Amino acid sequence: MKPNRSIPASTVIPVLIYPDVREAVAWLGAALGFVERVRIGEDHRAQLSFGEGAMIVGDVRHNRRPPRRGEVTHSVMVRVENVGAHCERAREHGARIVMEPTDFQYGERQYTAEDLTGHQWTFSETLADVAPEEWGGTSVATD
Repeated sequence: MKPNRSIPASTVIPVLIYPDVREAVAWLGAALGFVERVRIGEDHRAQLSFGEGAMIVGDVRHNRRPPRRGEVTHSVMVRVENVGAHCERAREHGARIVMEPTDFQYGERQYTAEDLTGHQWTFSETLADVAPEEWGGTSVATD
């Protein structure tokens, strides 16, 4: 893939809609650790990075709307090094913790938080390399 400094290098880039782009960017940075990399207009869009991943915060216009409270239309998963510390940081900044840090048989420790607008985020820390067949999954394709 050709590089372009005007778009994140990630292969998959979620675009989440927020009623106030600047407020969302500030909160996502403080609470979840995202870093703003490109601002498009003062309040139109922003590109954020997290490790090797990226996301775009978009404004409300045309048919773009944030989720309604209590409605889950999607979830974003982000891998982190320390789920417990990350969860506490999010909680301190007002995230609603939907699922406390939990260890799963597939080798991940995860928690789920709801942000200031209602988007759900699952943060995952790898505890062990576990073959899918060990917990009832099926390996279909190799990377």
